[in-house]
Amino acid sequence: GSGSRKLPDPRYLAQTRIRPSTEYFEQAWDTAKRVLPPTSPVMPIQIPSVYDKTLTPGGKHVMSIWALYAPVTLRDGSWDISRQRVGEAMIDRIGEYAPNIRDAIIDWELFTPQDLEERVYLTDENIRQLDITPQDNFSGARRDAVRLSHSGGGLYLCDAGTPPGGEVTGAPDHNAAHSVLKNWEMA
Repeated sequence: GSGSRKLPDPRYLAQTRIRPSTEYFEQAWDTAKRVLPPTSPVMPIQIPSVYDKTLTPGGKHVMSIWALYAPVTLRDGSWDISRQRVGEAMIDRIGEYAPNIRDAIIDWELFTPQDLEERVYLTDENIRQLDITPQDNFSGARRDAVRLSHSGGGLYLCDAGTPPGGEVTGAPDHNAAHSVLKNWEMA
């Protein structure tokens, strides 16, 4: 066109991730396996106030980070002792990509795995109740759960731990609803 450069839509920043490499993922996972607090976690970051301006006063934003990976209990010490250090390390890591982040933060809070269990009943901080891995999806127990949820025997599973996986995909709900309708038509 005219030679002027169009700036990207700022809403693209409403969700981003800090995960610069496969090695970074591996390091984050290895730290958790050693039962140590995360120093450089994989960080899916959401800024919902980019879309919904009613969440914050004018010109301000709210940011949420789901840090991957963290052990439920720590090898040495406790989450209460490590909370501040872990939160500061996460802010430092974000600062590598957004240098003015510290100046922009008004307040922050870190919810530890223990906090998540106490506040929203996430056992072992697992939002899916159990890990959804390829091995688990094809295990006997998982196949039995899927078979039960589609059997017409009155049990229809649609929680976050039901294959093909939860969160907000809606896939378990979709599958359970179609099984209900199919079994209803057959009745």
